[in-house]
Amino acid sequence: MNQLTPKNWIFIKQRLTPYLFLLPALVLLVLTVFWPALQAFYLSFTSYEDIAQPPQWIGFGNFLKLWKDAVFWKTLENTFLYLVGVVPILVIAPLVLAILVNQKLRGMNWFRAAYYTPVVISMVVAGIAWKWLYAENGLLNQFLKALGLFPEGIPWLTSPEKIFGIVPISLASVMAVTVWKGLGYYMVIYLAGLQSIPADVYEAAAIDGSDGISKHWDITIPLMKPYLALVAVISAISATKVFEEVYIMTQGGPLSSSKTIVYYLYEQAFGNLEISYACTIGLVLFLIILGLSILRLVINQEGGDNITI
Repeated sequence: MNQLTPKNWIFIKQRLTPYLFLLPALVLLVLTVFWPALQAFYLSFTSYEDIAQPPQWIGFGNFLKLWKDAVFWKTLENTFLYLVGVVPILVIAPLVLAILVNQKLRGMNWFRAAYYTPVVISMVVAGIAWKWLYAENGLLNQFLKALGLFPEGIPWLTSPEKIFGIVPISLASVMAVTVWKGLGYYMVIYLAGLQSIPADVYEAAAIDGSDGISKHWDITIPLMKPYLALVAVISAISATKVFEEVYIMTQGGPLSSSKTIVYYLYEQAFGNLEISYACTIGLVLFLIILGLSILRLVINQEGGDNITI
């Protein structure tokens, strides 16, 4: 039998020390993340309407109920519309802003700070402020009335009518707040990528006749593809999990026209006390976000290894 020599003890100590430093964080993660996640997974196969009684196993009953739930499919549709409506804007518009504020001009730092300011504003404050702007007698409607475009104003947050028959007005109004909040954040990511491009690349392109806007098509966009892909995946995950804007501004109404899947989960869990059913919705949401997260990892491995976020 091998004896524990001082040399072996030092080797074991060196191996164990990093894990001992990680142990408090791991214990905290197990208690606050992994164990509740396992409990939620188990509850999605049970009926737990009465919290005073133990959950009753019903198998795939909640999933069958979810399949027949018209409101769930409506929230899934709204979440998909949120993805399609918000992500392309948050991929393209911040890049344009980053190119503009990347110019070496006097006072440009003030513009960077101005564009980034919405990021540091609490979503609660931003939601309340935009709710005032969207009000019947709010600034936006007063402006439209003054121009004579919409004498009666627009019911920004109270109309289930769809724009071009696709996106409800209430949902589009909430999307605008998400875009406004996210522009500065993604602009900073793009700005980091732009500043990593050597200036002599643009100089060489200018000699070849690629200058002005054309240099961005020839150089900037091809070199920024990893950042574009990263922003697309991050913004897609954020759009899938949107909750605060909906909760503060519309409460999912009217007629569920602005209700997203996360808000529906919250409504079922804390409004209707359908704990098991909410866990089932959460499981579906987890699978969607897991797919987007795997996509992000694949993108990072294939082309975004040089990106540090």
